[in-house]
Amino acid sequence: MAQVFVPEEVDLTRYLFFTGKGGVGKTSIACATAVSLADLGKKVLIVSTDPASNLDDVFELELGSKSTAITAVSGLYGLNLDPEKAAAAYREKVVGPYRATLPESAVAHIEEQLSGACTVEIAAFDEFTNLLANPEITAEYDHVIFDTAPTGHTLRLLQLPKAWSGFLAESEHGASCLGPLSGLGKKKDLYAKTMHGLADRSLTTLVLVSRPEGSALTEAERASRELRALGVENQILIVNGLFTATSDDSVASVLLQRQQKAMASMPDALKNMSNYYIPLVAHNLTGVEHLRALFSGKQARTSDNTDVLTAPTIPNIQHLISELANKKQGVIMTMGKGGVGKTTIATAIAIGLAEKGFQVHLTTTDPAAHVSLALGEAHESNQLVVSRIDPQVETEKYRREVVQSVGATLDEEGLALLKEDLASPCTEEIAVFRAFAQVVDDAEGSFVVLDTAPTGHTLLLLDAAQAYHREVQRSTGEVPLAVRKLLPKLRDPAQTHVVIVTLPEATPVFEASRLQDDLRRAGIDPAWWVINQSWQRLETTDPTLLGRSQSESNWITMVQDSLAKKCVLVGWQMNEPVGWHNLKALSEERG
Repeated sequence: MAQVFVPEEVDLTRYLFFTGKGGVGKTSIACATAVSLADLGKKVLIVSTDPASNLDDVFELELGSKSTAITAVSGLYGLNLDPEKAAAAYREKVVGPYRATLPESAVAHIEEQLSGACTVEIAAFDEFTNLLANPEITAEYDHVIFDTAPTGHTLRLLQLPKAWSGFLAESEHGASCLGPLSGLGKKKDLYAKTMHGLADRSLTTLVLVSRPEGSALTEAERASRELRALGVENQILIVNGLFTATSDDSVASVLLQRQQKAMASMPDALKNMSNYYIPLVAHNLTGVEHLRALFSGKQARTSDNTDVLTAPTIPNIQHLISELANKKQGVIMTMGKGGVGKTTIATAIAIGLAEKGFQVHLTTTDPAAHVSLALGEAHESNQLVVSRIDPQVETEKYRREVVQSVGATLDEEGLALLKEDLASPCTEEIAVFRAFAQVVDDAEGSFVVLDTAPTGHTLLLLDAAQAYHREVQRSTGEVPLAVRKLLPKLRDPAQTHVVIVTLPEATPVFEASRLQDDLRRAGIDPAWWVINQSWQRLETTDPTLLGRSQSESNWITMVQDSLAKKCVLVGWQMNEPVGWHNLKALSEERG
């Protein structure tokens, strides 16, 4: 039976790693836990290794790469380990010694190997390794809290034997992310020590954060299973935002019933670990006062709230669908922080266009394949084709092609190295991107709606658009025409329409803004923003829901006035947006 999470009542280990699907509130809970422990007289360090760190947003101050006192809380210190800067320094450390001895083309090839998102991921791991594996660095702290745990992707990468065998010297084949590990040979023992520390139940706890929603709990179970398989077994679950109705209006009743249904259907693996919950609160979790209030059972001052509702000034999603319909064809990509409803919005847009008589191909590159869950077993239009780019299927297909293409030229040892090279996690990204390029190419003259995976995955695919042809060329000798055509299409606003999806809350808006900046640096300018799941389109008398409705106004105004070229707003749905009928109703929602 779940109990309310109060840090002082839980036996917490020295190292705490918070992880979970985007949008579940892991940063807020990590920060609130840090404040609570510091208020108990503990000396606490909170660390983020996230490239899009939100610690600055939550604490409302600017943290750097060195431990900095958070003056509003005695005993609390914070730092942001910037993986982008670490990756740049790491690249130069690896490449630098070769500049004077290798031809320029060879140096460029090494830099290419180190240009992808995996280098950033490994650099982040390298940064916090220094904290976890070298106790003297953190000896003065009672607790070290990491906002964002290492992913299963990182840990799998570090466990591949060839990762430590001199990749750059040996590998000339395949599409791999082992290159970023090429300069880490001397750190093998240190990394092994880090892995041991992650698995040590007396030192480390992995805190899975979720929401009382079916998809979020399923995602938490998947992450739990993957990390257990890698030896990280000391896990607890915190369900964030559990609602307790204090009124009997219809909105409160529907939300309560929906959450109770999700909790009752929680995967057994999650039920069997220590379970905690945090009540839904009316205020935004930014600022120390609001963080303290999270575990006190009291509502914080709602200085971020306003009685002026801004939603009535923003068009509904019908406006977006109508403008897209005027384009007659094109690629539509929904993007944003995980958990903001990208899949729901992508599916509603696809249905809206199909209902207007257009041929639409709705597809996903998300490994979790949420499109099929949102749409249901069947759909009701011959105008809509639904597919999933299955990462496992595409990866195996790609591996076979590479081995058949170049395997005959290799000896037994070389073939073994090639196969391990292709077993690296990033091979999946290359395979998925190739399949995505083909879907877009096949759909000339119609609409392709792509439900993308969460932000990091999406950016990796976009990064692959620039580097992919080199990988394919060296592994198979050919660059598919569909791949050559794709990047110019993604950058052409007449052909590609990027829709950023966010929630009317601090962290999702800040992260969406950073995503927009990244996309613009890649030459892709978002056309639309969708503010999803707003309480302002509903009439409720429940104090908590009314408070959340009022607190949305600042963030809605920021999106409308400062961030988006064009934006629409979608209200929280009384009927869960699953299945053709409910998604069609969402696409026809009137403001």
